[in-house]
Amino acid sequence: MNFYAVIIGTEILNSRREDKHFDFLKDELAKYGHELFASFIIKDDEQLMKNIYEMIKRDEKSILFSFGGIGSTPDDLTREIVAEVFTSQAAQTHKQFEQDIIDRFADAAYPHRIHMAEVPVGSDLIFNPVNNMSGFSLEERFFFVPGFPSMSHPMLSSVIKEKFSVSRQKYRYTLVANTSENTLISLMKQVPENVELSSLPMFKDNSPLVELSLSGYDESLVKQYFDMFKEELELLKIEYSEELD
Repeated sequence: MNFYAVIIGTEILNSRREDKHFDFLKDELAKYGHELFASFIIKDDEQLMKNIYEMIKRDEKSILFSFGGIGSTPDDLTREIVAEVFTSQAAQTHKQFEQDIIDRFADAAYPHRIHMAEVPVGSDLIFNPVNNMSGFSLEERFFFVPGFPSMSHPMLSSVIKEKFSVSRQKYRYTLVANTSENTLISLMKQVPENVELSSLPMFKDNSPLVELSLSGYDESLVKQYFDMFKEELELLKIEYSEELD
């Protein structure tokens, strides 16, 4: 699964508010051995939102958590754009959500709040424990919640626990070598796609160092390629130290 976060909020980009969703989602997924594949903070811009959602939709392994833009003000564009991108149909009134809005606001549901019930065809509601103004999901893969952390975080905590709580252990091996990245590039090219490689160049006392980290879900495979780097460093008489992860 490729987990995506889309955080919609011009007010974050212009520093009127501080993002709190990225760290929350990263930590919540980590409880079950998952990692974010990508995260975007974007303006409330119709074309930009369409482009991002369409890109994520094209990824057959994508799981999307989208924050913001599902209210009733003119800059809340998410519901209509999601309907167009993911269903190719106009948003339609969800009868249960419509009733929830009427029950909460009575006459004040009109003329604006009632439009929050217009969601993509086929949507399932995501319960909002704060005020019962729901988020919605499609295909049990694409999840859309309010921008308020006090609402969206408990909503998605429940979603992740219910749908993505099967824990997977990821194994990581790391070393720091007294050499430059260039020394190890030929070996880096041999690492298969199902082993994640991270190379971080550093300098200490004007001498190059490289932190090399390999990770994956198959421990024996990760260890095999990590040992390959160790053997090469020992052959070249390059000092290194292993780091505990």
